[in-house]
Amino acid sequence: MWPYHPDLLATPVPRYTSYPTAAEFDAIDPAAYRNALEDVSGDVSLYVHIPFCEKICFYCGCNTGAAGRSQRLQSYLTALHREIATVAQLLPSSTRVSRISFGGGSPNAIASDDFVGLVDTLAAHFALADPVISTELDPRGMTEEWRDALAQVGVTRASMGVQTFAPHCQEAIGRVQDEELIVRSTDWLREAGVTSLNFDLMYGLPGQSEDNLMDSLHRTRVLGADRVALFGYAHVPHIVPRQRVIDDSQLPGQEERFAMAAAGYRYFCTHGYVPVGFDHFAKPGGDPLAHAALEGRVKRNFQGFTDDDAPVLIGLGSSAISSFPGLLVQNEKNSGRYRMLASEGLLAGNRGIARSADDRYRGAVIEQLLCQGRARIGSRLAAECSGALAPFIERGLASLDEEWVTLLPEGLPYARTIAALFDPYRRQSGRRFSSAV
Repeated sequence: MWPYHPDLLATPVPRYTSYPTAAEFDAIDPAAYRNALEDVSGDVSLYVHIPFCEKICFYCGCNTGAAGRSQRLQSYLTALHREIATVAQLLPSSTRVSRISFGGGSPNAIASDDFVGLVDTLAAHFALADPVISTELDPRGMTEEWRDALAQVGVTRASMGVQTFAPHCQEAIGRVQDEELIVRSTDWLREAGVTSLNFDLMYGLPGQSEDNLMDSLHRTRVLGADRVALFGYAHVPHIVPRQRVIDDSQLPGQEERFAMAAAGYRYFCTHGYVPVGFDHFAKPGGDPLAHAALEGRVKRNFQGFTDDDAPVLIGLGSSAISSFPGLLVQNEKNSGRYRMLASEGLLAGNRGIARSADDRYRGAVIEQLLCQGRARIGSRLAAECSGALAPFIERGLASLDEEWVTLLPEGLPYARTIAALFDPYRRQSGRRFSSAV
């Protein structure tokens, strides 16, 4: 289906959920974050980070910890409530919230009553404009109480971390969850009023075969997932120490990973899903992301591909990232230090980067390439990057027509690699990222 060019995939590249990426973040003046909040105009989206899980999976690179110590968890929630009040007070009175997303970790690692309490606090401090509310969920922590809580606050979009249905792969990555549990969680989410349900799936897992992957894709479709994110497992134990538990001799090779990604893309495209970029899929019948893809309105933010067009995303909670047109800000990553800052009514954002005009321009090019497969790069970038683009053009993966660069059909798996050609930070940094496929 797609030509395999290992030399073009040899360099790890970012996922580009922002530009510049978090790899470029450094200490910032706290006043910059305050000024950005005070200068907001228009609708904003909120992201609330819950850095806890009932169980820690071996593969996961998220900023999360075990939820076992109730005192630490409650202390975190107290600080989070305080941060919500602090941030909301700085926004102009005309600011409205159009979306609220909860992520982690696993938001359902906290009690369902605490989740409802967080939404109540958001409603008390922000002007909510009938927002779309979404949350990530761990099926191992789903209960009837959580079902009722999701219905009570009006969650309509949810994402479940399924990863794989193959028992031996689940054991290898420390995420054992039988099919009955996933089916029950799916039913509860539908009962709660979730109309857009995403399954996170992975390829390239230890001991995983292409048949294992295809079986998981089939079960996902049968269960009626409205969206699917099919990620390649990123094995970076030098960055994520918990991954050292995984036997890397059992990981599929690069060519096997490529074949799995191609098989997944082919499966969903021939079974009623619209592709969104290279590794996301959505049902065209009613899912908003599918409509956005078909209409060329897909965007890219810290949640990945989205139909959210708000110009500002405000992150709440430890390690959460806020995005403003001219500034990216990340909250204190360490949960203990975050609790101290937020509990004292101080802004927790202490790292980030100011986005220059050139950053914003390059960021738009990268976003357009990943979301629409085509971008106008202008004569300056065309001249700067024509040499690096040449191998992709020669092999029929991309085209350069005056000031327009286009991903050709066979070049889709190389989208992130091609996008990285317009990222000068990659030439300056030796930081390792995940495999492009």
